[in-house]
Amino acid sequence: MKFVSTRGNAPAVGIDAALVAGLAPDGGLYVPESIPALDLATPRATLAETAHACLAPWFAGSRIEATLADLCAHAFAFDAPLRPLTGAGDHLLELFHGPTAAFKDYAARFLAGTLGALRDPHAPATTILVATSGDTGAAVASAFHRRPGFSVVILYPEGRVSPRQAHGLECWGDNVRAFRIEGSFDDCQRLAKHALSDPDLRARVPLGTANSISLGRLLPQAAYYAHAAAHHQAATGRRLGVIVPTGNLGNASAAWLARAMGAPLGDIRLACNANDTLPRYFAGDAYTAQATRATLANAMDVGAPSNFERLRHWHADDDALRQAFAACSVEDPTIRETIRCAPTRHGIVPCPHTATGLHLLEALRHAGDSGDWAVVATAHPAKFDAIVEPLVGHAVAPPPALARCLARPARGDRLAATSAALARALVG
Repeated sequence: MKFVSTRGNAPAVGIDAALVAGLAPDGGLYVPESIPALDLATPRATLAETAHACLAPWFAGSRIEATLADLCAHAFAFDAPLRPLTGAGDHLLELFHGPTAAFKDYAARFLAGTLGALRDPHAPATTILVATSGDTGAAVASAFHRRPGFSVVILYPEGRVSPRQAHGLECWGDNVRAFRIEGSFDDCQRLAKHALSDPDLRARVPLGTANSISLGRLLPQAAYYAHAAAHHQAATGRRLGVIVPTGNLGNASAAWLARAMGAPLGDIRLACNANDTLPRYFAGDAYTAQATRATLANAMDVGAPSNFERLRHWHADDDALRQAFAACSVEDPTIRETIRCAPTRHGIVPCPHTATGLHLLEALRHAGDSGDWAVVATAHPAKFDAIVEPLVGHAVAPPPALARCLARPARGDRLAATSAALARALVG
């Protein structure tokens, strides 16, 4: 299996080289030359087994092919349960049972394992550079914390993540550094992409990435969609549609990829916050990146989603892409109201991101849709206690792993949103 750049100006490479590089030399994102057709309708016993079935074709010929099953067992050691909600056909795909209580934990652990297995033990340490709008950085920090041969540099927008998210980014120490960027997530993402595509900087500092621009993040995320869809169809005879809260489009791209490989998924709907680049596009407007707006669902505060480039590459034209997805925008007042009513309407307390998906589910039901849907629960509500608890009227206890993170001291540094400032921090 070979992988090419979405921009078409870089040589095709194998999976090992694509994982280590993160970003293609021409600034594009790596995509497979073709997508294999797999039997993903047969339910596997565990999520790790489903992950291995999804990933095995991509790693054929890789140096880690023989250890792939073990890597999957480690990365997918915690479940992603499909939980029925109170409405008929309504479900919640819970992806927050990992060490940092967010869906990013699965793929971050897989990427850390693969890069660790591929690393030359005699080579200089690699710096994993990650831009985060709230949850990615903590998952990556947890996955790479104290891992020999790696350091982590986290860039996050100052004042635009929840206090508990910020603590989760800054509480690691050792080989992990966190920088508060004076700007938006799009500024963080721009800085990371510029650094990763700067050959002079990479000659001085070996760099890798753990954002969803990395194949090592994208590919494993297909597993929980395939697993949920296979078990749901086996139990009910019906396909499961998914409602994906999204900002940078990585998780939604993984759902599309799972379906393209053979998972019995139904429609894919995108729930966005007030940053409406994607809803505008899927409604028929030309794709135009927007200035980022700060919202309650901060991990989705993205005005220029990186993975749009992958989705556009995988479809013949804009019409074909628009037929594959639909998207809606959910403003902060509606997010608040959805959280407030969720315990009664759905039997759960959601985080603000999950609330955007619940609102879209409610809109579908109001319009008469009777299909089976799963809202993707991307983070535990305890990460957003200051928002959620006043709306539901009671405390939301953090899960044990998150509580341990919150108990550790935290420290981060401020950094200007310039490539020169980042280069100095990386070299220094």
